[in-house]
Amino acid sequence: MTPTTETMVGIGGAAESTDMVLNIGPQHPSTHGVLRLKLLLDGERITRAEPVIGYMHRGAEKLFEARDYRQIIMLANRHDWLSAFSNELGVVLAVERMLGMEVPERAVWTRTLLAELNRVLNHLMFLGSYPLELGGITPIFYAFTEREELQHVMEEVSGGRMHYMFNRVGGLKEDLPAGWTTRARAAVADVRSRMDRFDDLVLGNEIFRGRTRGVGVLAPETVHAYGASGPIARASGVDFDLRRDEPYLAYGELQDVLKVVTREEGDCLARFECLLEQTHNALDLADACLDRLAELPPGPINQRLPKVLKAPEGHTYAWTENPLGINGYYLVSKGEKTPYRLKLRSASYNNIQVLVELLPGTLVADMVAILGSMFFVVGDIDK
Repeated sequence: MTPTTETMVGIGGAAESTDMVLNIGPQHPSTHGVLRLKLLLDGERITRAEPVIGYMHRGAEKLFEARDYRQIIMLANRHDWLSAFSNELGVVLAVERMLGMEVPERAVWTRTLLAELNRVLNHLMFLGSYPLELGGITPIFYAFTEREELQHVMEEVSGGRMHYMFNRVGGLKEDLPAGWTTRARAAVADVRSRMDRFDDLVLGNEIFRGRTRGVGVLAPETVHAYGASGPIARASGVDFDLRRDEPYLAYGELQDVLKVVTREEGDCLARFECLLEQTHNALDLADACLDRLAELPPGPINQRLPKVLKAPEGHTYAWTENPLGINGYYLVSKGEKTPYRLKLRSASYNNIQVLVELLPGTLVADMVAILGSMFFVVGDIDK
């Protein structure tokens, strides 16, 4: 009988499915600012995602309570540094509502104009940086070229490049410089004439479309559950825009020009398309505001205020359609020169929470595409 040899083969744990925890961040290159994502992976697939926030927390809401109504504007314009003018706007609208103050017509139209220029500046940053995160280097250079064109006119009128500090309770800091509207109109026309670069270079790129179409689909139910807003929500078919649905400033008179851009797909590509089309519409709104300002007779740009400004006792809530979504301020006053409480509802804070639902089930390779399409500013999350 021929002797036989038995061989025992042991299969170790390496062949079994094992979970791995992966930290994305909080290094700055990971995303737009210092955010940390704690991912639980099963191979290349994400099974759980947790956004870890707070690395940039400055306690702005508490600092509001120690500043008077003129000083809090400086704090308010910094949480979303890409939307500084719009951030200021929400604060002054809340205080003016508490005071029952009417703002001069020239200030109303100028605020609307500058808010839309600020919207374009915000969107251009993401229109350039999102393709960069997917490997497309060229669009960011075009985006900054167009941003500089508009930054020049914003800097001329306010004196600031990022933190404009141009809003005041009762209107604006000062009137527009001589000839500024002509230069602003030329800047808007120049930017509009070159916006097709993003249509052709980005949306026409098959690699970009392959990386974004059908990826990171956000359901309308999730949008409602987490309070997401702005282009992210509208890309999922949630047709809501405060400029149309609860008009403020001069938006009630701009309904013929205002276009609320929506998509039904809810994927990364739809979010980018919403952002791009909304940029086109913001340029149209800016032109409409410039036309109206040219028709207005000379007049004041602000209200005369007392040396010590005190809001009457009470509370109010003012919200605006910021570039990234709904931005709200809940103001409580005890009749003093400082707010008793000023609660900030920022767009990015709610928008980033949907990653808990959006990332599980997707591949790690798609994580950057999904994260970049959420269009957030980390300071707007941490406040």
